Amino acid sequence: MYSVNVPVPGEVVRLARGLASECLTATPRRGHSLVAKRLPDERYESMARRAREALDGTPPFAARVTEVDLFRQPPTGKAPVAYLAVESPELLRVHEALCEVFDPVPGFEGDEYDPHVTICRGGDAADLLGRGIEPFEWTVERLAFWHPGRELEVESVSLPA
Repeated sequence: MYSVNVPVPGEVVRLARGLASECLTATPRRGHSLVAKRLPDERYESMARRAREALDGTPPFAARVTEVDLFRQPPTGKAPVAYLAVESPELLRVHEALCEVFDPVPGFEGDEYDPHVTICRGGDAADLLGRGIEPFEWTVERLAFWHPGRELEVESVSLPA
């Protein structure tokens, strides 16, 4: 399933990897991402065009990693899931705009959307809950269409200044 992602800065990736390395039995996340909205499996060109139209005029915006939190019972996969919580009112607006074009994925999106960067899952991931971190803020200047099966960025959308 394609998605619209927020590129994660290297500092956030290093933080997530460092925290994951402290766990002995959890499975670390291989690629660190911040999903803004999952997209339906349909023709890529049409889907990307509709998403770009919904994003048209979106200015660059701030995002901030603030704490380590936990999904105790995630909708899929091994539990628990340790993650870096992300605060960004504008990211929530981007998510809502895309949900108006593409139906929210139950259990993950709409009212249940919780912006985050996964650290690790299963095993002793819960040991990271509440770990103190130095908050990190960055400006999101582009969004990326992501193909998870291939684990690569297909296209990006620059946010006008």
